[in-house]
Amino acid sequence: MKIGDKVKFLSETGGGRVAGFQGKNIVLVEDEDGFQIPTPINEVVVVNQEDYSTANVINRRSAAMEQKATETPLQRGNRSVKAMMQEGMDDAVDMSQPDTVDLNKEVTFRPQAEERSGGNKLSAYLAFVPMTDNSINHPHFEAYFVNDSNYYLQYACLVTEGNSCSLKAQGEAEPNTKVFIEELEDTAAINQVGRVTVQLLAYKRDKPFLVKDPVSVQFRLEPLKFYKVHTFEDTPFFEVPVLLYTIVENDRVTRPLVVDARQLKQEMYKPAPSANNIDDNRREALERRYTNDQSKGNPKHSPYQRHRGLDDAIVVDLHADALLDSTAGLGPGDILEYQLKVFRDTLKQYAGKKGQKLIFIHGKGAGVLRRAIINEITYKYKTYTYQDASFQEYGYGATQVTIK
Repeated sequence: MKIGDKVKFLSETGGGRVAGFQGKNIVLVEDEDGFQIPTPINEVVVVNQEDYSTANVINRRSAAMEQKATETPLQRGNRSVKAMMQEGMDDAVDMSQPDTVDLNKEVTFRPQAEERSGGNKLSAYLAFVPMTDNSINHPHFEAYFVNDSNYYLQYACLVTEGNSCSLKAQGEAEPNTKVFIEELEDTAAINQVGRVTVQLLAYKRDKPFLVKDPVSVQFRLEPLKFYKVHTFEDTPFFEVPVLLYTIVENDRVTRPLVVDARQLKQEMYKPAPSANNIDDNRREALERRYTNDQSKGNPKHSPYQRHRGLDDAIVVDLHADALLDSTAGLGPGDILEYQLKVFRDTLKQYAGKKGQKLIFIHGKGAGVLRRAIINEITYKYKTYTYQDASFQEYGYGATQVTIK
């Protein structure tokens, strides 16, 4: 028995070729997969001895060359897995040759868009970000389109002059991203913006989705707002306060360019409320806002407070026209401070009544009053809980606070 002989096992099926010896009593049998099996020499028997004659060696080499000529990358004859894996591993590599990358080749890989909870309702904005600390003396802004939804948005921003439009920017905004549009570097550039029309088309890739109606809105950019500090607001999209124009929010279009004719007809033919349909508290508020024993700001018997009727909830209207006879001479900051004063006075009035529900109607608008109310609850009334009030009754413009 010598290396290269074909053998088979006596006590079990299988066999292979002799690959070597360990001592005098152990033979290493290599199977078809290239594994060497130590076996006692008396447990194997030679079935075919290797013929090392010159004629046989030449014939084997000729057969191997013919087999190699007919091989393909997917068909390598009867070679073992180990041999196929080892192929090319011992080849020398020329490290002096640099790797080449084709920079002109188009990148076709597109990562899956990340979606967030609550992002399946369309929300999109036009934002103007101040690039200088003093935007009054040195106006310099960057305009961005903000896509705050899980949809891809094809957008087109148009500048309107009379009945004609010119395209300012267009493209595709990926889900939950913002896209740079242009730079406004001076007062002249700001004054030239004027009326802006934005059109949107929403869709998703590689997954089913709910179809959204195309959006087309138009609004006027007032240059004066770029120079007033209180018009800039904090948003989760930028690190600095920005001037934000809402295009669509939670699937509700803010300034639709095309009005739904059916909805307009319903509003036009809606019967006007008669005096009999107005409750006593509302009639009193319409006839006279303040009673004889009440001064402005006194929460006692306040006409802007009422019981909802469904439960013990107290409804407080924080609109400026419900709190004040006139806003003449008052700036937006003064009105906001007065609204917050009424909010604090109401919480103080019901502080000892645990479980009491208070519904504050603040309106939708730019969301400044709502954020101020939530900030007050978060940092000054930490034990109280809050949530959005009933959408069917108040839309998106009310917050419910529960005394704890």
